[in-house]
Amino acid sequence: MLAGPRQGHDCAIVKVGAGRVMAITTDPLSVIPALGLERSATLACHLIASDLWTSGIPAQFASIDLNLPPHMSDADLERYWTALSAAWEALGVAVVTGHTGRYPGCDYSIVGAGTLVGVGDEGRYLTPAMAAPGDRLIVTKGCAIEATAIAAYLVPDRMATHLDEQGMAKARAMLDDVSVVRDCRAALRVGVRDRGVGALHDATEGGVLGGLVELAQACGHDLRVDRARIPISPEAKAACEALGGIDPYWTLSEGTLIVAVRPAQRDAVLAALAEDGVAAAEVGEVMPGKGTLWLTLPDGSIVKLTQPEPDPYWPAYAACVA
Repeated sequence: MLAGPRQGHDCAIVKVGAGRVMAITTDPLSVIPALGLERSATLACHLIASDLWTSGIPAQFASIDLNLPPHMSDADLERYWTALSAAWEALGVAVVTGHTGRYPGCDYSIVGAGTLVGVGDEGRYLTPAMAAPGDRLIVTKGCAIEATAIAAYLVPDRMATHLDEQGMAKARAMLDDVSVVRDCRAALRVGVRDRGVGALHDATEGGVLGGLVELAQACGHDLRVDRARIPISPEAKAACEALGGIDPYWTLSEGTLIVAVRPAQRDAVLAALAEDGVAAAEVGEVMPGKGTLWLTLPDGSIVKLTQPEPDPYWPAYAACVA
């Protein structure tokens, strides 16, 4: 075992032979009623694939367990599974085993789980522990990506009080950005470790700031970040207001990739991301330390963060569907 379960790590890394490693990750599969079956299935696949790709090893094989509510019809299961299959095929992943059943007590949104595996060269894998002092920190897309996309379907009337029709269309389109697979592919083209990318981390629970705290703890170094340099869209601001005024910097942001890159390759990584149409910004750097995020606020004050805050998305979502 080269990297086992620990805070801030999206995957495990297991050595499976001379010069070869297996990356493996597990995450829930869900049906979010506001999104519908097909969108939910595509989103679920990308959530798992995003975690696996942060290892630097491409996703190859999946094991799928569906624990379905009794009220889910055969026709709905067919729609969901067909969309899952299409998403896995597009991601280059083969489903090799699994389980399907209906069980009393099960309901939406969680309907099972998926385990994703990739095998690759030992010299190509990454973990968040590999971020090193001097690395520059890049954040893709911005804050609250997933929260914004879901809110556009969950509470469209509330969001429409903050956005015009064009803004609402942009918010709904952000559902296609709830993935870091494209981001990882672009960054990894530059190289890994001392040739480019030192670490990749998927900002999901706890948002961008939660992901940065996790990265600091995973690598055991301090991070210095300027919050004003973290991109935030008008759509994200509107979504967080519509969800009850939650903090966009701490809320669900699947689709945001945090990249620690060696200084000499910073420009090359930014260029690779731009070439693939992925917006990105440099927000800070890794410094010697013991795992603290030093966050500079817009007023110039500095906050010391050592633990992620609870994600405000979940109580906000529960209030919307109650």
